[in-house]
Amino acid sequence: MQADAFVDKLVGDEVTALFIPGFAGKAHARRAVEAGQALLRVTGHAAPEGPWIPVGVGIHTGAAWVGSIVGASGVGADFTALGDNVNITARLASKAGAGEVLAIEATCQAALIETEGLERRDLELKGKSELVSVRVLHV
Repeated sequence: MQADAFVDKLVGDEVTALFIPGFAGKAHARRAVEAGQALLRVTGHAAPEGPWIPVGVGIHTGAAWVGSIVGASGVGADFTALGDNVNITARLASKAGAGEVLAIEATCQAALIETEGLERRDLELKGKSELVSVRVLHV
């Protein structure tokens, strides 16, 4: 699936992708949700025999610092995103069970997802004093 995202990191069993509005377009939140669901489909979560690799997805919409970071040695640069919203996304992904897309309420609104009937969870996330509300989507 062509998702118009920047793949930020591949670390172990984690993929971080950035759906930057200037690149992914006005429907960036929707594109992120569709890409998350596509990832679940290609890993077998929609197949009757079950997934060949159990994965979960976390999606959060918000502002972040995006750009090239130069290492301490001054050699090479890494394009990445930094900030609280990036941390929230990583923590959502770690809370997602196999076959789940956890999307924060703001993402559902921006993606025009009808949330009535979707499971809602209020999650405790490291570094956050208040619960974070998410909706659980499947394929």
